[in-house]
Amino acid sequence: METMQELFYRDPYAREFSATVTACREGKKGFEVVLSDTAFYPEGGGQPSDEGTLGDAKVTFVKRIGSEVVHYTDKPLEVGSTVTGKLDWDRRFDNMQNHTCEHIFSGLVHQKYKFENVGFHMDPDDITVDFSGEIPMEAISELEKLVNQAITQNIDLKIEFPSEEVLQAMEYRSKKELHGVVRIVTVPGCDRCACCGTHVRRSGEIGMFKILDASKHRGGTRVRFVAGERARRDYDWRVKEIAKVSALFSAKPNEIAKAAENFIEEGKVNDQKTAQRPD
Repeated sequence: METMQELFYRDPYAREFSATVTACREGKKGFEVVLSDTAFYPEGGGQPSDEGTLGDAKVTFVKRIGSEVVHYTDKPLEVGSTVTGKLDWDRRFDNMQNHTCEHIFSGLVHQKYKFENVGFHMDPDDITVDFSGEIPMEAISELEKLVNQAITQNIDLKIEFPSEEVLQAMEYRSKKELHGVVRIVTVPGCDRCACCGTHVRRSGEIGMFKILDASKHRGGTRVRFVAGERARRDYDWRVKEIAKVSALFSAKPNEIAKAAENFIEEGKVNDQKTAQRPD
């Protein structure tokens, strides 16, 4: 299978597929299975690997080793057999939404401030991006607004493999100089970046984008955000926790901070009164 022409690139929306087992060996992390083709994305470019099943074997991790995409499974698979692969689609689509949103966000930051994305990490609950310069904290909400505007515009993404000559003349974001087969992902009006990850077809599929916090970090800025289904999950738990605190203080949700301040102040007053009492 030619690198960068695997099924997860040709059709990132493929949830189920059939392929031939070309290799299976036992390793330290389980059985290492190689297929004739695969929809399982291997960890790379800041994006976690896919999970799912191959037949009745569970796929726990996927990694590219050389030209091979290796699937780590909990059971061996017979070489030469045909197996059906099924992705954990919720996990995959969640990663696609957030990875595409990161491109839009990083592209807009680069357009406005010329800062580079020097670090990108996708945790199960949120995304962290490090930029090479200090973004003014007062500009964070405006950047959030611009990203959400790009989402509502439902922009079609463009993915291409430019020739070496075209690539040399092209302006695009990349952490290093690239040669050979390079995959360029473009969100028109927002970003053009060299990327090996999977993405949604249109920006509208992201749904929403929310910055959780931003802070100075090693001479630059670290931003933590959520998008898509991850944003809905984040909003869900925050609403539940706010409701609990609201009930504890018998205060409206938009008044719990003030109620907490009053509670702390009352505690300090009571502590002072106790300290002043004679033994």
